[in-house]
Amino acid sequence: MNDDTSRISYFAIVTALFAAAVVSSVWYNPLLFGKQWMELSGIKRAGVGNTTLPAWKFSIDLVRELVVVYVLARFVNKLRILDWKGAASLGFWMWLGFPVQMLVGASLWDNKPWTLDLIHAGDWLLKMVVTALILAKWPRVQMARLQTSSLVAGQNAAAKQ
Repeated sequence: MNDDTSRISYFAIVTALFAAAVVSSVWYNPLLFGKQWMELSGIKRAGVGNTTLPAWKFSIDLVRELVVVYVLARFVNKLRILDWKGAASLGFWMWLGFPVQMLVGASLWDNKPWTLDLIHAGDWLLKMVVTALILAKWPRVQMARLQTSSLVAGQNAAAKQ
């Protein structure tokens, strides 16, 4: 199995990770869905701007996001996604196939409120699409994929003759 990871930019992965963190920070801001999320999750506010969330959870969440971004980068690379439509489509289908299914299962079997999972699902949709767009459209990576696609197309044309 050819597993060429040379076309994966680790700078693009870090940028996509940062973008995912920004998306979640905005999504769970009290001006959007933060208040509802805290209420449905049973999280108590410790004071203005403070919550009772332990720091270790943020560290684990960052590692979890890094794994998701890296796996998505591998899909973008393997599927040779170059345009924004392909990236948005991949982000959508990955979202529908994985986070949504886990969230539905959590609501179904763990008696979590459906509203809470809808909030999480919206966050995941934005993160998956934004991350896929960054990974697919990263200039250096896109150039390498275009060169590889041209080379493969040329080899296929030569083989047909």
